[in-house]
Amino acid sequence: MSKLILLRHGQSQWNLENRFTGWIDINLTEQGIAEATSAGEKIKAAGIHLDVAFTSVLTRAIDTLTHCLASAEQTDLPTHKDQALNERHYGDLQGLDKAETAKQYGDEQVKIWRRSYDVPPPNGESLKDTAARTLPYYYENIVPVLKEGKNVIISAHGNSLRAIVMKLDNLSEKEILELNIPNGVPIVYDVDADGNPTSKTEL
Repeated sequence: MSKLILLRHGQSQWNLENRFTGWIDINLTEQGIAEATSAGEKIKAAGIHLDVAFTSVLTRAIDTLTHCLASAEQTDLPTHKDQALNERHYGDLQGLDKAETAKQYGDEQVKIWRRSYDVPPPNGESLKDTAARTLPYYYENIVPVLKEGKNVIISAHGNSLRAIVMKLDNLSEKEILELNIPNGVPIVYDVDADGNPTSKTEL
C-alpha cells in the first residue's frame, strides 16, 4: 500500500488578481507561501513519509513543493519536473482579467471556455486536451512508482490535477466540471499494489 498526495499550488499573484494564468510563470503570494507551508505541516502531522515528488515546470508549483517539503522536514526527495503536469493552457485568455473577459465575450461564452470539458478557449486547451497530456504521463511515470510501494506527492495545478482526479474517482465529464480543487490542501489517496486508489482523504 502506498500513498499519493495531490497538492494544488498555493495562491498565485494572478489568482489574487482574478486573471487567467495558464502557462504564464507567476509567483506565489504571501498567502500562497503560507498555504504551501501549512500543507507540509499537515503532511508531517499525519506521519506521512514521502519518497518521490513530481511537479510541473511552472514556478508556482515548484515553489509550493519547496515550501511544503521544507515544513514537512522532507527536503531530500528525488523530484521530477515535466510540462505534462502544467496548468491548462488558456491561449488568448492568458493574462486577462476574468471579469473583463466576461464583459468582452459574454458570461455564457466564458463559462463554456472555463467549465466545458472539450471546448477550448481561442488558441488554448480544453480540460480534455489537458487530460490528454497529463494522464499518459501519470500512468507512464507516476503509477510505476506507486506500484513499488513508494509514497508520492504531485505539486501541480487545478486543471492538471482535475484530470487525474477524474480518472481516480471515476467521474463523468459532467461531474468533473463541478469539482474545484482548493489551493494548498493535500488530497491523500491510499493506493493498492496495482496502482488503484482504495480511499481518499483531505488533510
